[in-house]
Parts: sequence; structure tokens; C-alpha cells
Amino acid sequence: MRRPEGEITRGTTAPNRLRRVDRWIADVHGHRLRSAARPLVVDLGYGASPITTVELHTRLRAVHSGIEVVGLEIDPARVAAARAAARPGLSFAPGGFELPVDRAPVLVRAFNVLRQYDEAAAWRAWAGLCGRLAPDGALVEGTCDEIGRRACWVTLGPEGPRTITFAAHLASLARPSDLAERLPKTLIHRNVPGERVHALLAALDRCWATAAPHSVFGARARWIETVALLAADHPVRTPRRRRRLGELTLPWSAVAP
Repeated sequence: MRRPEGEITRGTTAPNRLRRVDRWIADVHGHRLRSAARPLVVDLGYGASPITTVELHTRLRAVHSGIEVVGLEIDPARVAAARAAARPGLSFAPGGFELPVDRAPVLVRAFNVLRQYDEAAAWRAWAGLCGRLAPDGALVEGTCDEIGRRACWVTLGPEGPRTITFAAHLASLARPSDLAERLPKTLIHRNVPGERVHALLAALDRCWATAAPHSVFGARARWIETVALLAADHPVRTPRRRRRLGELTLPWSAVAP
């Protein structure tokens, strides 16, 4: 058997930790899942507990009742423990970046997997995973805090990075640049003057400060105004219905090193 590609992660996880990205996937990538006859989704590196993979399957079944989700882990003990949660359309198998599945996945979710790698290794992992996607497939790779209140993820296709998304629990957000600690490994060390991602976060903080009067109507109103102000000078791709959820999506070019 081929040795799985990658390293065992710490494995920490918790129920609903990935709810923000799951709901975003169901909405933004729902059309991609619905158009596939046998949509395969891979959850790469689910950790010590399979709970977030189970939740992903539950949420995506609402999009396509025939969805198939495969959870992959390098640690054989984690795979053995997870198999008790298997059910029709949901399975668990040993594997890593090589994605040992029977067909090219329509979508791969890889969350909190690349934090332990250096930047060069993270870029290589992106390239390898993108090369294993279905022709119109997507890789959603990112990180979040321990309870899922702050997250950042990049969407990639076979051609490479497409978009970056920031998401936050607005009532607990002091300022948007606090999300910098959740930047993907390819960007987290780039948050310095002269880099696009630093300029974007600085602009977002300025818009947040300008939108402060809207906080009388709540953090959500302030965020919506913040994103509207940012959109005057930046290519925001977040529809209003998702701005209400504390999200901001921009093309990768807005932050690319």
C-alpha cells in the first residue's frame, strides 16, 4: 500500500467548528454539486473525531441527496475509530494529499491541515491537490479558531487559487484585521507592509472604523456597511445575503503575494 502523503495533525476538533465554511460551500458551490451525477466530496484531515465530516455530509445532503463524502486521515487509529460513524454516502479511509479515492472529487475541504507546514510545502500541497480535482472541481483550504468563530479560506480550482474568504462571528470581532491570525499558510507570513494582504486588511480596518456609527444597529449592520465601503475600491464578490453572515470574499488577485 502506498504511504499516505502528509503528516499527522494534532487532530483537535469540535462539533460545529466548521459550520461557517460548510454553509458557505452548500450555498456557493451547491450548483457544482447538483450538476454532478455522482458528486464526490473529500474531507481531508478531519482529525481525532469524525464529527465535522459527519456534519459536512449532513449539510451537503440537503444540496444533493446522492452526495458521497469520504473522510481521509493519515492516522490509522483515527480511521478505525471514525468508521463507527459511517453510513450510506459517508465513509472513512486512510489517506493524505494523494487523495486515494475512486474518482476525481468535485470538492475537497481541507481545514486546519496545513498550519504545521512551512510556506513552500503549503504551496506544493495546493498544487498537488488541485491536480487531482475534477475538471470543474474546487479545493477549499483554510483555518479557523477552536470554536469556529473566526475563519479564512481559499478556494482553488485545477488552475490554482480563485478566491479568498474571511468569515467571523461579528459580535465578538474587535476589528477585521484580527482575522489575520487565520490566514492560510501561504499568506500568514505575508501580512507585512508592501504585501497585498496587509494592504487589504488595513483598508478593511479603516472601513470598519468609518462604519462605527452603524454599530448602534448592531455588529451585523456595521459589517454590512464596512463591506459596502470596501467595495468602492476593491473587487468584493460577496452577495448581500452572505454579508449578513459576516463574510467577505474577494478574488485571489486582491491578496496574492
